[in-house]
Amino acid sequence: MGDIRKVGVLGAGTMGAGIAQVFAQAGRQVYLADTFPGALDRARGGIEKSVRKMAEKAGKSADDEAKAVLGRIATGSEVGAFEACDLVVEAIVEDPAAKADAFRRIDAVAPAGAVLASNTSSISITRIAAATKRPGQVVGMHFMNPVPLMRLVEIIRGHLTTDATAAAVVEATKALGKVPVEAADSPGFVSNRVLLPMINEAIFCLHEGVATREGIDEVMKLGMNHPLGPLALADLIGNDVCLAILEVLHRDLGDDKYRPCPLLRRMVAAGLLGRKSGRGFFEYAK
Repeated sequence: MGDIRKVGVLGAGTMGAGIAQVFAQAGRQVYLADTFPGALDRARGGIEKSVRKMAEKAGKSADDEAKAVLGRIATGSEVGAFEACDLVVEAIVEDPAAKADAFRRIDAVAPAGAVLASNTSSISITRIAAATKRPGQVVGMHFMNPVPLMRLVEIIRGHLTTDATAAAVVEATKALGKVPVEAADSPGFVSNRVLLPMINEAIFCLHEGVATREGIDEVMKLGMNHPLGPLALADLIGNDVCLAILEVLHRDLGDDKYRPCPLLRRMVAAGLLGRKSGRGFFEYAK
């Protein structure tokens, strides 16, 4: 990651904050941008809490680690600050139109040699890259949640992504202490093409009364050795995000096995998004 000294992150939600944290922990200067009121303050608070917890677990000074990491993260609402970045990672809402608009804005200000990456969970990198004047420098860099703890990063090449661009993000991923795995630009890539049908089927089981929410999750934890049941995992990911990914899979692959469960649609419509809203398939303290 020697050529990547400053990293821009667009979107200060759970994923964007985590991405900013891991780059700052790797010694890079980070500019984290978001326009939603309060998002940046929440992100900084979440990053500090995460860094302190990790430092205490490692036997390091929580104060020193938090000060060092937060000292490398600047925040603001203007994408113009990306003009000094070598790599910009987009981590906004899982919506094709919103991502295309974001990449047009990033493309207009980022340096000519900068790599533009998307943390999209399922949307075509080729489609995103087409919104820019540098499609060869656009790539998918799909981190897993929670970013500071999960080692996998899916690397997705668009149709025009160059070998040099892919190699740069592979090396950047390794420098973060994570494991890059390349996947084709196919809906959902590997992770969500496999994961979301399982989550969706678990929701269908609940919808059809096959078992209780607790029973469904216990079966998968105790019978399949999953650390988290699929309904609790949906709440962690965000039920709105799960729905958005399933809609991409259903539309772009044209197979009804990806049809989102009606219960999931109703829950999203009701604002039962999971941990971030305080209630989803389970209840959470706010």
